Amino acid sequence: MNKVVSVIDVTDATFQREVLERSKSTPVVVDLWATWCGPCKTLGPILEKVIGATAGKVVLAKVDVDKNPAIAQAFQVQSIPAVFALHEGKVVDAFQGALPEHEVRAFVGKLMPEGEVVDVATLLARGDEASLREALKMEPANEQVVLALATVLLSREAVTDALEILQRVPQTPKVASLVERAKAMFVPDDNFAVQLDALLPLVKADEEARKRFLEILDTMGPGDPRTATYRRKMTGMLFA
Repeated sequence: MNKVVSVIDVTDATFQREVLERSKSTPVVVDLWATWCGPCKTLGPILEKVIGATAGKVVLAKVDVDKNPAIAQAFQVQSIPAVFALHEGKVVDAFQGALPEHEVRAFVGKLMPEGEVVDVATLLARGDEASLREALKMEPANEQVVLALATVLLSREAVTDALEILQRVPQTPKVASLVERAKAMFVPDDNFAVQLDALLPLVKADEEARKRFLEILDTMGPGDPRTATYRRKMTGMLFA
């Protein structure tokens, strides 16, 4: 699988290939900066975050002007940070100074076919299940996303799915509260508990019983609130 490229460091020697040639197929945003530039330190992380959210649909080319004076001269830069957007080998937009994130997002968004940079905050604001699942892929440990998605799942009574997702983050008070709510909603429609209760006394001495016990737990999955309980019971039986 090819790695998605979102941010690259560019030099005078690589500018032709990495910026001009690349811009013929993918919009490239050139960030002219320097280590001594305070506003550059503010703008740089914002550009990386916003352009990173495009998943390779826009590329950020970072240029240290002190080490690469030819590029700065080519753009006739008077002050930094200076940012230029190139598409099909030509400059199509530009700005100077450190802009706030929402303005950077709008600047980058104009370079994309969809006209929008989708990040976790945008997906979270949408609030539908598909958007929240996409946000979870981007930030699997984001508590806000986990809570929002679990709440949506519980609204359609997908209890085991909600419980499985809630296990991805630490049990803060908010998470624990939603876990308890989900457990209260859980109503099994199977006889797994009956089977497990029958197999439990046999798991220590009977390999086939132990195997079947584990198969049932795997079928139930981590989202089933009974799974952790029966795993503890089996451990207690094995080491009794």
